Amino acid sequence: MLTKKSKKIVVAMSGGVDSSVAAALLKEQGYQITGVTMKLWDGPDLPRKGVRHGCYGPGEAEDIEDARKVARILGIPFHVFNLKEEYKTEVLDYFRLEYLSGRTPNPCVRCNRSLKFGALVSRIEQSGIEFDYLATGHYARKEYDKINRRYLLKKARDLTKDQSYFIALLSQEQLGRAIFPIGDYTKAEVRGLATDFGLVVAKKAESQDFIAGGYSSLLPETAPGPILDMAGNVLGEHQRISDYTIGQRRGLGISSQDPLFVIDIAPERNAIIVGRKEELYRDELSVSGLNWVAIDTLLEPLEVEARLRHRHQEADAEVSPLNEDKVHVKFREPQMAITPGQTVVFYGGDVVIGAGTIEKKGGETWLK
Repeated sequence: MLTKKSKKIVVAMSGGVDSSVAAALLKEQGYQITGVTMKLWDGPDLPRKGVRHGCYGPGEAEDIEDARKVARILGIPFHVFNLKEEYKTEVLDYFRLEYLSGRTPNPCVRCNRSLKFGALVSRIEQSGIEFDYLATGHYARKEYDKINRRYLLKKARDLTKDQSYFIALLSQEQLGRAIFPIGDYTKAEVRGLATDFGLVVAKKAESQDFIAGGYSSLLPETAPGPILDMAGNVLGEHQRISDYTIGQRRGLGISSQDPLFVIDIAPERNAIIVGRKEELYRDELSVSGLNWVAIDTLLEPLEVEARLRHRHQEADAEVSPLNEDKVHVKFREPQMAITPGQTVVFYGGDVVIGAGTIEKKGGETWLK
């Protein structure tokens, strides 16, 4: 909860309706607001009117201008910070390396932790702007647990828009300075507020995830290789392993009597392994790169609801410590397409207990 002494708030404004309303709400409540935007795109700034934008893409100039217009309407200072180099290092290079390793990365989770709540905060501090909190337009809620003295991250009131998954790797320090003004609103209510505040982005379409138009241009080039079945038989040839992800069905370029799915990616053999849908299911996995939110650390097995992807329906599981930075997850029921590189978030009801990165699937190793 904000105190009377905590009056200065910086709002990360993307030029979209959610962060714009976040800024408007805080301004209405009497806080000293400053709007900031990250400049990430490292290419020509091409106007793309009427086209849904991504976080990274040629429509960035238009989004920055929209954020500037909102700041002008609200009467608040506005600053643009060039974080192209940091974005390349922390997000784009990571994105490419993960695909080369046969994993499927989650650039949005990485960007929130390393860029928005990391490099951006540092750059704002270096600029001399005084602020107590950083507010964003995420659909999530934050509380302080006085008993355990920890900041809690909770799901948004509007579960259809909940974004707690994407910020589950924020540290306690980052959560401590974070504010999510629209976490108790539905998307419809937010659009209504945008209209009431007279914001020019009230009817603006939502942005695409990561980059508009797909991100095949960002994928690393690799040599063609075999597409194998579970027995090691060659069924076809792929052009690059980075075009594939676990669970993929379309675009395999091979014919089969039964539908085939990507079961595994073997970068050491430059191979894609395919199989039947039932072969996609696993009931265990290992998780590394852990970030505990509701607890300090995991000392004994804990019952949780685990979400394997943003759109995945949480499933009952038991998470058990393996070592300081790795846990084992055992699901009550097998789950489809457990994908190395993706973020798994552990919930207890609407509270985020912790999160980490899927390291490998449980069970046998393919094609020994």
